[in-house]
Amino acid sequence: MKPGDHPEFFRLPPPEGRSRESTIVLDAEGRFFHDGVAVTHPGMAKAFSSWIARHPDDGRFILNNGYDWSYFQVEDVPFQVISLQFSGSTASIELSDGSAEPFEAQSLRLGPRDALYVAVKGGAFEARFSRGAQLALSPLLVEDEKGALSLDFGGQRVRLPVPSRKA
Repeated sequence: MKPGDHPEFFRLPPPEGRSRESTIVLDAEGRFFHDGVAVTHPGMAKAFSSWIARHPDDGRFILNNGYDWSYFQVEDVPFQVISLQFSGSTASIELSDGSAEPFEAQSLRLGPRDALYVAVKGGAFEARFSRGAQLALSPLLVEDEKGALSLDFGGQRVRLPVPSRKA
């Protein structure tokens, strides 16, 4: 049994002399930084990606490895869509944490700077499409005469909600 399996795990104080706040940041491109320095070790970056969760009490982003946890900052969304795999009228996506799941076309939306986002992990999180994944999806994107963007996939056309423009 890991300490993370204990019902009070997220309510226990941090280890002596430590804080639950960290200087770890996940930028909008899906890169981790610690104290302003890029995390370049592939194993560490992959571990961080696989530890992403939300604190059950306050909903803030945390890194949780089952033995300890800490808050970290997410500049955009916690996951990236790395690739798409098409199979007939269905598709699956691979996420930055190494997991794969069905592509939920109905949750696709257009975000800032024309980036595509999709709901993942049962709708608990959002993922931003990496440039390569967005490029793979581009042949299925259709623009109508008014400039609205839709996804034409699996025999259906899904209109993409557009981001609100802040003045």
